[in-house]
Amino acid sequence: MSAEAFAVRMPPDVRFVQVGGHAVVFIDDFLEDPQALVDAACRARFEPCAGLDEKRGYPGLRAPVPPAYTESLTALLDPLIRVNFGVPEALALKKTPCAFSLTTVAPGDLGPLQRVPHFDASTPHYMAVLLYLCDEQRGGTAFYHHRATGLQQITADVRERYGEAVYAELDRSPSPARYFGDSDANFELLGVMPARFNRLAVYRGSLLHSAIVNPRRLSADPRTGRLTVNTFFDF
Repeated sequence: MSAEAFAVRMPPDVRFVQVGGHAVVFIDDFLEDPQALVDAACRARFEPCAGLDEKRGYPGLRAPVPPAYTESLTALLDPLIRVNFGVPEALALKKTPCAFSLTTVAPGDLGPLQRVPHFDASTPHYMAVLLYLCDEQRGGTAFYHHRATGLQQITADVRERYGEAVYAELDRSPSPARYFGDSDANFELLGVMPARFNRLAVYRGSLLHSAIVNPRRLSADPRTGRLTVNTFFDF
């Protein structure tokens, strides 16, 4: 399919909110025809995410996204990220392949690290880009502050200290078998980016975050499940 099939609605309505002092950029009504991407997901071959058998990593299924969507996304996001997140022009763009994602694992089958907030990478300009192809009933993305360390962003210089603290907490008191949501004794909820069909959200991958998942809405069907498109940009 051509890039026109997954054209970005122009001009994009770029907005942002502050969560714990960090910007989260979002664009509603991102694609001209989001249903074309849902249809592509229905034709895609989904497979378990790497690490799923060991109960770690993304708790569900993934499939490749048509390259034409990647072309449309990168053309817009490269300059947008540099402007809104202060990425130096001299740094080259490195991007992971786009992937359809479907959350499918039942709460009782989650591993210890799948039950607490996580971060994607600790490098300074690693950006997470998430397109919701589901509605608000499937849940958005929440951001957190770790109480014991005082951290909400995990950079390279604090990564080891943070990991030691979290593993110690899990050893003392394993998290209950559920998807993380509100605050608990170890993590404070700072804010939520609600899901909305055809909403694109961009945030630093080093921020502590978690998908808000409605366990009653788990499905491997792209038309009814928590379908998103996940992409990571690094500079």
